[in-house]
Amino acid sequence: MKYKSINPRFIVVFTIILVAAVLRLLPHWPNFTPIAAMALFAGTYFDRKQYAFAIPIAAMLLSDLIIGLHANMPAVYLSFAITVLIGMYIRNKVSVGSIVLASFTSAVIFFLITNFAAWQASPFYPQTMAGLTESYIAGLAFFRDTTNGISFFMNDLLGTTFYSAAFYGSFFLLQLRFPVLDKTRF
Repeated sequence: MKYKSINPRFIVVFTIILVAAVLRLLPHWPNFTPIAAMALFAGTYFDRKQYAFAIPIAAMLLSDLIIGLHANMPAVYLSFAITVLIGMYIRNKVSVGSIVLASFTSAVIFFLITNFAAWQASPFYPQTMAGLTESYIAGLAFFRDTTNGISFFMNDLLGTTFYSAAFYGSFFLLQLRFPVLDKTRF
């Protein structure tokens, strides 16, 4: 059958990704978004790797077209793709602990990659290891800046953890109610 991969499980996972993209467009604290949770969830529950990457990236791109584009988007998308890989890694061991650890890891990776890109594009820091270190240290101020919520990093971590709990928890409950969604039962 040509559309074998489009089944009830695919539709539910796709719908959760779509909801995440829409939630990103609603008002929220800076960086308290469902984006990393969407990437983790897609990596965990899409059976095909191309769907795990393509569908959430397309959803993010569509929402970026509405929100606005910026120069550091390649770094954001790279960290997003790595988060999908983290979701794939926890695929066979989904637990509260693995989801929390994956959420934390994705937030740290996002910080490291996006701050590296900012350093690379910045005329303020020398393009040396010392300049990179200086830019990371300056970026740590965002860890503690409480003007827009708890902090930039904590908002990312809390948003990812909150939305991961919502997405993974909802899917778990749906699997209990609709066994056709749980591929481990077959």
